[in-house]
Amino acid sequence: MKVALLVNPAARAGAHTGAATQAAERLRTHGVQTSILSGGSAAESSALLRAAIQVGVDAVAVAGGDGTVNLAIQEVAGTGIPLGIVPSGSGNDFAATLGLRELDVAAAADAIAGGRTRRIDLARVTRDDGSTRYFGSVLASGFDSKVNDRANAMRWPRGGSRYNIAILVEFLTLAGIPYEVELELADGTRVQQRGDLVMATVGNGRTYGGGIPICPDADPADGLLDLVLVRPAGRLRLLRLLPRVYRGTHGTVPEVSIRRVRSVRLSSPGVTAYADGDPIGALPLTVDVAPGALTIFTPAG
Repeated sequence: MKVALLVNPAARAGAHTGAATQAAERLRTHGVQTSILSGGSAAESSALLRAAIQVGVDAVAVAGGDGTVNLAIQEVAGTGIPLGIVPSGSGNDFAATLGLRELDVAAAADAIAGGRTRRIDLARVTRDDGSTRYFGSVLASGFDSKVNDRANAMRWPRGGSRYNIAILVEFLTLAGIPYEVELELADGTRVQQRGDLVMATVGNGRTYGGGIPICPDADPADGLLDLVLVRPAGRLRLLRLLPRVYRGTHGTVPEVSIRRVRSVRLSSPGVTAYADGDPIGALPLTVDVAPGALTIFTPAG
């Protein structure tokens, strides 16, 4: 088996090149021909991976976090080329959804060498100019995208605690945002909603921000997406909601609605959406499910 192993040293917090080297060595002990690809930017990394796929590889692997995994997803979605993940980023939310987050480098490499795979869904974003992009875990807009803006600008601390601090700071200026939401439910029913929201989140996976279960029951293999809408309430009430969000029990709060959808269009002036932790475009955006679009390596047993 020939594997292209992607690592992106330009990623925030660094996709760990040490993890990539260890994974490559472990794969080679299994007889897997492994080439490490490392670009100086996200665009260069994508170009290197695209070229490797065109030349011919049997599989792609990533040593890094959600941002670097997202780069690989764009190139392998819908191709049938399996993707392996060696979790070594600051968040690893997609790996967590897939049950891979706790794997060490050796176990992650062994899962790739073992060759056991399964197919999962991806979410596909379509911008107004017709361009598209996939994501694996969660798309955030509104309050949580503002949190992403702030967290990404922070140099310290690293990891999930940076996101938690950004949440508390953004609460100081929290306000409702006018939204138009058009969605298609699982049974094909179409619904339109207009009004102020604090946030609108679309999940193929369960968590974002390094483990916050915003879409606690999302299943990346059910052919549907989970849409979470939060309506305005008093700042103190929403602050009290936070512990429930961290426990994944917020779905029963009156200001929160969680629905399974085939697709959703989100419109709101001046709001930028984030997907897999990185900016993906300004609203309006349409998000739909791409069933079985990704083949992923999974541990045996």
